Amino acid sequence: MADKPPVALENRGEGEDGRRYSPSAARNREPIRDVLAPLITAPARVLEIASGTGEHGAFLTSALPHLRWTYSDIDSDSLASQRAWQKADITGRLTGPLCIDASTGEWGEAEGLAQWDVVFSANMVHIAPWPAAEGLIRGAGRLLRPGGLLILYGPFARSGGIAPSNAAFDESLKSRNPDWGVRDLDVDISPRARAAGLELTAVTEMPANNLTVVFLRS
Repeated sequence: MADKPPVALENRGEGEDGRRYSPSAARNREPIRDVLAPLITAPARVLEIASGTGEHGAFLTSALPHLRWTYSDIDSDSLASQRAWQKADITGRLTGPLCIDASTGEWGEAEGLAQWDVVFSANMVHIAPWPAAEGLIRGAGRLLRPGGLLILYGPFARSGGIAPSNAAFDESLKSRNPDWGVRDLDVDISPRARAAGLELTAVTEMPANNLTVVFLRS
């Protein structure tokens, strides 16, 4: 992207081995696991876009033994943390990280590893310029196998309506960067997903007015 890579909105602790720790990941990893467990029941190759500290991939591969998880990011500090989590992994099912700029039409090594069963992204589309969200959707449509899933987690508006806490968060994001902001699932995301061959199949309410959103590749 022409803009600087997304930055963390929270203080992240770092261990001596280079693994970073996100307070929000610690809070939401169990609820995300509880949604993914009945949704992905067969062995699946998961490409995570904007993996952040790497905690989601480490936790979910440990909790769900049928997942093979690949990290990716564009931010150098995040990539370093993901490498540290991958090095500490004992499952053998945590790989990467790949350097992926979601806003581009070419995702490098991930292209050659297609077709993916799942593309997963948590808390990315609102903390990045809109072209990154558009590119994420197009990339999922391009690289998922038929029947594969694009799974997004984070805050969303719905058909112009937005929870007060998410409206305040949206204002805060835009004060930091006018290209950021809480996206509208029905107005902004779903039409572009349909154009990419992805159909909205499930929306699960999560803690703190977040959603887990699932799109199916036709």
